[in-house]
Amino acid sequence: MEDKSVKQHYGLLTALSMIVGICVGSGIFFKADDILTYTGGDVFLGIIVFLIGAFCVIFGSITLTELASRTLKTGGIVGYFEEFVSSSAASAFGWFQLWIYFPTITVVVAWVAGIYTTMLFGLSTTLEMQIGIGLIYLTFLFSLNYFSLKLGGRFQNLTTFIKMIPLIGIGVAGLFWSSPTPEIPSGIASIGTSSVGLGWLAALAPMAFSFEGWVISTTITPEVKNAKRNMPIALTIGPLIVLAVYLAYYLGTVAIVGEEYILSTGDAAINQIGTAILGANGETIMLTFVLIAVLGVVNGLTLGFIRLPQALAMKNMVPLSHKIAEIDPTSELSPASAMAAYVISLVWMVLHYITQKTGMLSGGDVSEIAIVFSYLAYAVLYMKVIQLKREGIVKSVFLGYIAPVFGTMGSLVILIGGIFSNPTFVPFFLIFSLLVCIAGYFYYQKKVIDSRLSN
Repeated sequence: MEDKSVKQHYGLLTALSMIVGICVGSGIFFKADDILTYTGGDVFLGIIVFLIGAFCVIFGSITLTELASRTLKTGGIVGYFEEFVSSSAASAFGWFQLWIYFPTITVVVAWVAGIYTTMLFGLSTTLEMQIGIGLIYLTFLFSLNYFSLKLGGRFQNLTTFIKMIPLIGIGVAGLFWSSPTPEIPSGIASIGTSSVGLGWLAALAPMAFSFEGWVISTTITPEVKNAKRNMPIALTIGPLIVLAVYLAYYLGTVAIVGEEYILSTGDAAINQIGTAILGANGETIMLTFVLIAVLGVVNGLTLGFIRLPQALAMKNMVPLSHKIAEIDPTSELSPASAMAAYVISLVWMVLHYITQKTGMLSGGDVSEIAIVFSYLAYAVLYMKVIQLKREGIVKSVFLGYIAPVFGTMGSLVILIGGIFSNPTFVPFFLIFSLLVCIAGYFYYQKKVIDSRLSN
C-alpha cells in the first residue's frame, strides 16, 4: 500500500506538458539534421523515420495506460514493474534509471542548452564552455525543482507553451514559403543528397532521442489529481501532439532552407531559418526560443529525476534507503534524494565530456544508447499487458493485444537503429546497462533475505 500522505500538486495540464515539454524542445532542434543526414537528405524517408518514432511511442504509451490506470505506485515505470512483474524486477529497472537513464539524458540536454547559449551570445564554442554552461543550468534547475514544487511545475507549463511558437511558426511558414533556398556560407563544405541504402536505419537512434521523455511524466503519477483518469489521457494525447509538431517543423525547415543547407550546416541551420522568417534580428529571436525550449526539457527531466532516488528508497531498493526516504516537510521532497540525483548527474557530465572529447561515439552520445535499452525494458511491460488480457483483466482486444504487440515491434526497431548508429559501442553499453540491472535485482533479493533472517 502506497503512502496516502502524498499531496496532489499537478493537474492534467502539467502531466501533458511534461510529455510534450520533455519530448519537444531538445531532440527536434539538434537531432532533425542528424535524421536527414542518415537518410542521405531524403525528405520522404525522414518522414517515415518520424512516423516510426510515433508508432513506437504511441502504441507503447497507449499500452502503458492500461497499467497507469490500475496503480498509484510511486516511481513511474519502476512502480509498474513492482505492481505487475515483481519487486526485484522493479529494483533492477530502478537501478538502470537511477544510474544510467535519467542522468545521461539530463546531462546531454543540459549540454545542448550550453551549445545554444554559446550560439546566442557569441561565446566560445569549445566543448569546455558548453559543458560549463550546462552545469550552471543543471545546478539552477535542480535547485528550483527542489525548493519550489509550484515554480518547477509552472516553469514546465510556461516553457512548453513558448517552445511551441517557433516550431509551429516554422511549420506554417514552410507551407507558404516561395523564396529560393539560401547559399551555403563560405568556409562550410557543401554536402549534397546521396543514396544510403539500409544506412537510414541509423536515423532511428536520434529519432528515439527526439521522442524520448514521455515515460518520465509517470514519475509524478501519485502527485497528479485524479491520476487514474488524467494519466491515461496524457499518455495517449501527448505523443500525438509531439508527432504533429515534429512533422510541421521538419517539413518547414526543409521548405525554407532546403536539404543541402541542413546537411551542410547541421544545428546552425536554425540561425538561417530565423533570419529568413524574421529578418535581421531573426537569428537572435529564434535562438532565444530554442534555448527556452531546451531549458524546459532540462527542467522536466530534473523534476522527474529528483523524485526517483526517493521513490526507490521508500521501497528499500537502494543503499541508505532510510536516509534517502526522509522527506523535508518544507520542500515536501527528500534532500538526500535530490542531492543523489544531482551528484550522479555530475558524474555523467564528466563521462559525457570524455566521450565527446575523444569522439568515442562517432557523433552520437551516451543518452541514445540508454534510450535503446529502456525500450527493451518497456517490452517486458507490454508483454505483461498481454498477460492481463489473457486473464480477462484487460477487456479490449486492441489494448490487450494489438497495442502491446506493435509497441514491442517498435522496441525491436529502435534496437536495430541503435546498433546501426554505433555498432561498436552499443553492444558494450547495452551489456553494461544489463549488468546494472542485475546488480539492482540481486541487491533487492539480498535485502529480502536479510529481512527474513532478522525476523
